[in-house]
Amino acid sequence: MTLLLQNGRLPGGAPVDLEIADGVVRAMRPAGERRAAGETVDLDGRYVIPGLWDNHVHMNQWALTTRRLDVSAAASAAEAARHVAVRADATAAGETLVGFGFRDGLWADPPSVQALDAAAGSVPVVLVSADLHCCWLNSAALAQYGFTAGADGLLREEDAFSIERVINTVDDATLDRWVQTAAQAAAARGVVGVVDLEMAWNLGAWERRIHSGTDSLRVEFGVYTQDLRRAIGLGLRTGQRIAGTRGLLSVGPYKVITDGSLNTRTAYCFDEYPGLEGTVDARGQLTVPPEELLANVRLAVAAGLLPAVHAIGDQANALALDAFEELGCAGSIEHAQLLRPADIERFARLGIVASVQPEHALDDRDVADHFWAGRTSHAFMLRALLDAGARLALGSDAPVAPLDPWVTIAAAVGRTRDGREAWHPEQAITVPEALAASTRGRTVVAVGDAADLAIIETDPLDASVDELRRMTVAATLLAGRFTHNAV
Repeated sequence: MTLLLQNGRLPGGAPVDLEIADGVVRAMRPAGERRAAGETVDLDGRYVIPGLWDNHVHMNQWALTTRRLDVSAAASAAEAARHVAVRADATAAGETLVGFGFRDGLWADPPSVQALDAAAGSVPVVLVSADLHCCWLNSAALAQYGFTAGADGLLREEDAFSIERVINTVDDATLDRWVQTAAQAAAARGVVGVVDLEMAWNLGAWERRIHSGTDSLRVEFGVYTQDLRRAIGLGLRTGQRIAGTRGLLSVGPYKVITDGSLNTRTAYCFDEYPGLEGTVDARGQLTVPPEELLANVRLAVAAGLLPAVHAIGDQANALALDAFEELGCAGSIEHAQLLRPADIERFARLGIVASVQPEHALDDRDVADHFWAGRTSHAFMLRALLDAGARLALGSDAPVAPLDPWVTIAAAVGRTRDGREAWHPEQAITVPEALAASTRGRTVVAVGDAADLAIIETDPLDASVDELRRMTVAATLLAGRFTHNAV
C-alpha cells in the first residue's frame, strides 16, 4: 500500500509530496504535481525530517523513574529528607521507598544516614543519584540489602549498581507495560530508535516486548561484561537483526564502564578533586584497569561486538583511546565529558564515535565549575570534536536526562536553559550538525531512505533554542507506519 504525505516541507525548502511504499520513501515531487493511489495525509505545510535516535538510554530505569519519588529539585540533604518523610508515611509495610535524582555535589549539608533515619524510621529508603553512580540509603535499607556504609549512607559505583539491579526488579508484565508507555512517549517526540544500554541481559526482554506489541521504536541492545561470553556463545554480532522481531531489534555494542561520574566525584581524572586531595580516590575511580579493558575489548571485537566504552574523566578517556589505538578497532566512547586537548584529534584519527549527552553539560555546569575548576573549557567539547573530524552521536542517558532529542539538540546548539547565559558557547554546534548527530547522519529526507520520519511544526533551521527545546512533533513514522499521529 502506498502512503502519500502531501504538502510537506523539507527544512528550508519548498512544499513537497512524499510517496512511501514498502517502508521506503519511493518518490518526492513538488507539492500537487501528481497524485498517487493509496492513502493520503495532508501535512498542511509541516516540516519533514529524518526520524530521531537517542543513542544512549537505560530504558528500564527511564520507565521506572516516573514511578519513583522525585528528589531532583532538592537543594540540600535536609530538603531531600523532607521529601522522603512525606512519602514514607504512605509507603506500605515491607516496601522500599525508592527515590531518584539527587545531586549532592554542591550541597552545603552532606547526605547522612541519620537524616534519612529521622525522615523514614524503619521504612527502608534508597535514593538513586541523578547520574546513577551513587545510592543514598538509610539504616533499614543498608541492613535489608546487606551493606555497610559510612555515616553518609552513600554507596558508589559497583555497590550502587548492585542495589539498583535489585530495586529495578519488577515483574515482567508490569515493567513491559511501563516500558511500552515510555516507548510511545518517545515516539511522540519524533524518536524512531534507541540504543538501550540497560545494565541487564536485554535480548529476551525486548523479544518478549516486541512480540507483545511494543513496536513504536527500533532498538539496539547493549551487552555488558557479565553477559559477554553468553552473547558470544549465541553468535551475537553488532548490527545483527534478531529474527522474528520485524526488523525492530538489533544487537548493539559491548558496553563497559571504566570510571564513574562527575557529581559522584568518581570520574577518573588526571587532577585531584577539591576537598579529596591526598585520599585514595582523590582523582576518581578507575573501575576497569587498562589490562582488563584490553582483554575484554579484544574478546568482544574478535566475536564481532563493537565496544562502547564509558569514560567521563580526562584520564579515563585517554586510557580508553589508548585501548582503541592498541587494538585498531572501531567503537564509541560514551560521554567523553572531560578531554585533554591532545586527545581530541585521536577520536577522528582512530574513527571513534563520541557518543555524548549535551543536556549533561547544563545539569553539570555548576558542579563542573567547582570540581573541574580551570578545566571546563575542556568539558563537553562538541565543537572541537567536530572540527577535528570526529563523529558525534547524541543521546540523553535517560533517566539522567529526559529521553527527548529536542532537549538534547537544544542543549547542543544553545549551551543554555532557564534563561542563564550560555556555558562555554564556543563549544556549541549548529542545528544541522545536531540533527545529523541525532539521525544517524541523515541530514535530509531523500528518495530511497527508510521511511523513518518525524513531522514537526517549526522549521528547525529557523527555530530559537527555546523553540527547539519544546518543538511540537505532529507525527512520527517508522518504516512508513505511524507510531504517533496528531496531524
